[in-house]
Amino acid sequence: MENPTWNEIYKLRLELKETNFDYWLNENLFTFPWWFLLITMILFFILWWLLLDKSRMMEILLYGFVITTIVILLDVVGVSFILWGYPNKVTPLVHPIVAIDIGHLPIIYMIIYQYFSTWKSFFIVMTITAAIFAYVFEPMTIWLGIYELNNWRHIFSFLIYIWIGVFCKWFISKIKQIENKEQKM
Repeated sequence: MENPTWNEIYKLRLELKETNFDYWLNENLFTFPWWFLLITMILFFILWWLLLDKSRMMEILLYGFVITTIVILLDVVGVSFILWGYPNKVTPLVHPIVAIDIGHLPIIYMIIYQYFSTWKSFFIVMTITAAIFAYVFEPMTIWLGIYELNNWRHIFSFLIYIWIGVFCKWFISKIKQIENKEQKM
């Protein structure tokens, strides 16, 4: 197709939406990977709520929302450029994988953020967590048929998992500095 028009792109997007929904309905819904994602997402939320330091809830939630935003943006880019994909997911959305992007990852990052406040301990735990995500959980989700690598390597994920956590901690610390400075005025 040379020089596609917006109308042609729109028709292809409609076809993709319908095909994706049919695939999800017939190949994903109520399968083991679907139940696995749904149940673990619910369990993660319950665990997070039980562990949450409610006296710091706003700060921890802000950290979690920043994490979620970055994870979703990176996921949309990765799926759009066919670096990776999700053959099985809880919802029929083309992008992203909701259970992981708004459930699993942000919750784990928020728990780490809450319990490891010094930069040294945070970085060590974030590095260990990134290794577990990239070299244990990603292969496990590939085995379960939830995740597939197309033009991507686990080492890239490992580095990005660390960067996301560290960047967001730095960002929240800057916001807290500004807030504290304004409160002293």
